[in-house]
Amino acid sequence: MSTLPHTRRIALVTGASRGIGRAIAKTLVRDGLFVVANYVSNDQAAEQTLAELGTENAALSKFDVSNESAVDSAIKSIGETYGRLDILVHNAAVAIDGLLLRTKTEDWHKVLETNLSSAFYLSRAASRLLLKAKESGRIINLTSVVGEMGNAGQVSYVAAKAGLIGITRTLARELASRGVTVNAVSPGFIETDMTAQHVQGEARQKLIAQIPLGRIGSAEDVAETVAFLASPRASYITGQVVRVNGGLLIG
Repeated sequence: MSTLPHTRRIALVTGASRGIGRAIAKTLVRDGLFVVANYVSNDQAAEQTLAELGTENAALSKFDVSNESAVDSAIKSIGETYGRLDILVHNAAVAIDGLLLRTKTEDWHKVLETNLSSAFYLSRAASRLLLKAKESGRIINLTSVVGEMGNAGQVSYVAAKAGLIGITRTLARELASRGVTVNAVSPGFIETDMTAQHVQGEARQKLIAQIPLGRIGSAEDVAETVAFLASPRASYITGQVVRVNGGLLIG
C-alpha cells in the first residue's frame, strides 16, 4: 500500500507519455493530484514525463489499453497500491487514415480497439474504485471535433471518437446516483505529433483559416479543461461534451 496521504486524489491518465496526455498529467499534478501515467511502448518519452512530474507526484504504468486483461490487471494494481482511484482520463488514441475503399479491416479494428473498446475496458475495470470515491469520482474521455462533424479519410477514427460520446452520456446516467460524473472533452486541431504528421503545409494553412480564433490549439488548452472537469468546481456537470476547438465547430 502507498504512503500517500489518504486525502490525496489519484488520477489515471492514459496515453500520458507525450502530447495532450503529458500536458493533462502535468496540469493535474499542479492541482495537487497524484497521477498514474499510462503508456504502451515509448519508454524514453514516459521517463521524460515522469521526470517532469516528479516521482513524489506520479508513477508510470505500462500497459496496452486495447488489451482487456492488461487493463484489468493495471486497475487492480492501482487499487492495491493506492487504495483508491478518483479520476480516469481516457486519452490514449491512434489514427490510421484512409478513404473508406482503402481502409483495411485490420486497421479499422486497431483504431476501434485502441480508441473505443479501451474506454469500455477501462471504465468497467475502474468503476468499483470510482464509485467508492463517490463525489470525487470522475471519468473524462477525450473525443474529437471530427467525432462530432465527420472528416473524409478518417472513417475509423471518427467512428471511434463518436462512439466515445455515446459511452460518455450512457455512463453519466449510470453512475450519477453515486455522485460520479462522466464527461467528454472534444479538442479541435491541437499542436501534437499526430497533428504535425497529418496536417502539413497548405492543408495546415487552410485549416487555420477555418478556425475563428485563427490558431491551432495547444495541449495546455485541452489540459486546463480536463483539470476543471476533474475538480470539485465541476461537480454539477455530467454527460456533457466540452468543446475546445477555437470555434471550428459551433452549435
